[in-house]
Amino acid sequence: MDRRSFALGALLAPLALREATASVMSRLNEPRTHALMRHALAPGTGDPARFVLEDCSTQRNLSEQGRAQAALTGEMLRASGARVDHLWSSQWCRCLDTARLMEVGTVVEQPALNSFFENRATEPAQSAEIRRLLASLPSEETAFCVTHQVNITALTRSGVSSGEIFVVRVDERGTVSTLERITVPLG
Repeated sequence: MDRRSFALGALLAPLALREATASVMSRLNEPRTHALMRHALAPGTGDPARFVLEDCSTQRNLSEQGRAQAALTGEMLRASGARVDHLWSSQWCRCLDTARLMEVGTVVEQPALNSFFENRATEPAQSAEIRRLLASLPSEETAFCVTHQVNITALTRSGVSSGEIFVVRVDERGTVSTLERITVPLG
């Protein structure tokens, strides 16, 4: 799909969805607000047995629908006028691809956003690091984090769908409070 196809998808999204998305995304302009997004649609669960972080061919990857969903998320984010000062991503290919396809800034790999699906013992340290990173940002700066279901569930205590975005407030102590959540539809 080319950029024009993605742009057409944004125009065809129902007006109510575009307005709701813009309303949710614009909350990122509020102090101490950030976004936690589960990567766009990558069919399956977990990763194959021979998973290698540096080799995308060994991982679950975005489907064509997922790629379109990621691009549409970026279009809707830009249309909302929301500011993204930091675009952080897990090092998994499906997260990096989601973040890059959004085209809202330079993607910075953030290992604390990596999945701990296969090793739950790392959850406390990873979640603490994300809370610390978000809390340490100046109150007017916004981070958009592309990560995994387990990471978002650990931070918010809520289930999360592919492509779903949680707009959260993180206070100076690292306490995460969910303000809004929205899922951009599959492309």
